[in-house]
Amino acid sequence: MRALRESRNRTQAKAVDELNSLAERLAAEGRVSKRPTFTVRQMSKWESETRPRPYPHPDTRVVLELYFQRSVEELGLRPGAGDGTPDTSAVPVVTPVPLIEQSAATVPLFSGGDQDPPPWLAQTTTDVASSEDWKIAEDEVELLREAADDMDAQDQQFGGNRLWRPTRAHLLWVHHMIDRGIYDEQLGQQLHALAGKFTTSLGWFSYDAGLHAQARQYFSEALNAAMLTGDDVLSSRTLSNMARQAVDLNKGREAIRFARLAQTHAEMWSAPTRVTALLAIREAQGHARVGDRFNCESAIKRAWKEWERGTDDRDPDWTTFLNQAELVCLEGMCRLDLGQTARAQNLLAQSEKLQDVAHSRNRGMCLGRLATAAIGAGDIDHSVDATRKAIGLIRTAGMSSARAVQQLKIVHDGLAPHHRARGVGDLLEEIRAVVA
Repeated sequence: MRALRESRNRTQAKAVDELNSLAERLAAEGRVSKRPTFTVRQMSKWESETRPRPYPHPDTRVVLELYFQRSVEELGLRPGAGDGTPDTSAVPVVTPVPLIEQSAATVPLFSGGDQDPPPWLAQTTTDVASSEDWKIAEDEVELLREAADDMDAQDQQFGGNRLWRPTRAHLLWVHHMIDRGIYDEQLGQQLHALAGKFTTSLGWFSYDAGLHAQARQYFSEALNAAMLTGDDVLSSRTLSNMARQAVDLNKGREAIRFARLAQTHAEMWSAPTRVTALLAIREAQGHARVGDRFNCESAIKRAWKEWERGTDDRDPDWTTFLNQAELVCLEGMCRLDLGQTARAQNLLAQSEKLQDVAHSRNRGMCLGRLATAAIGAGDIDHSVDATRKAIGLIRTAGMSSARAVQQLKIVHDGLAPHHRARGVGDLLEEIRAVVA
């Protein structure tokens, strides 16, 4: 912990102040049950090399891990060090970094000291990258930035199921560059911004892959990094992602809070209208999920008003997906959540016709929602047709999205009572084959 703190040019007092500020924010957002307090004396105990290090309480661990972007075990803190918990020092206790698949053969993530690289990097880095004179070049950072953009583009086209693993590997390398490389202040800022970009993208890819717990962890890390560096653009993007996930987790109030906080950050960097349109429709989705028709209608109108103001040279790449087809689809999803099934079906059918055929994930999500809306409106034939198209995207168009597959499960349950209708029985078998 001490080596990591010093590598960031933080005194104990400065780190304690930042930890207390972070704890206060996490408590306000409900991400810790009780606001922990940090002191210099406490930090000294955790960094001590001559006496047992006390193991932090759960809420304290959350704050420490977000602040340092490492598990507490990687920071050298383990149960059984005089805190009343069983002594497990004989067996390394490692809190898994999100998305590392656990098995009996899993290698501990960071069983060495603070100065040792993680094993997956120790085995692959060159002598130059492991030495004290590893100077980071601008073209290396630019290459990684282009890779991040490529992954975001692939997600918009096909979905995130196959992207979170390579993105995670890229993120680990960026952190290794930050921790071990030599660079000036300007390049350092670019590296930290790139790490934030990879982190929030990784959260989104994990969410699209159905890995919700991991996605929330990565979103929290990205938001923490944005807060520490004052990156309002990253804050806006991450909170928008968190709002979308909260709707899927049936946490409508949380989605509204995230969307409104994102709007506050958007104001701080005078965000262009595509951003404000996206954040307005994210808020509308939260209102729809809790059944608040009045505020949902207001947010939808705001989203369309902002969207109709057109594009801007400052539009970030993470808003390029928000074309007319997608905004119509998102409104249709709101109408569906509000129980306005006929109106939702009309909007989603319109969106499906407008969708770019090359972007199979968004089209697949639209078709799944359209199939669900058609069931609610009693239009079984239309539901069957939309579902067959969605299945075709999975089988032949390379769509890779657990969210789209989950939507097919919802369609299956909705169609099951109509299994005697024309074509439904065979379609149910097709759905089961796809989602198995």
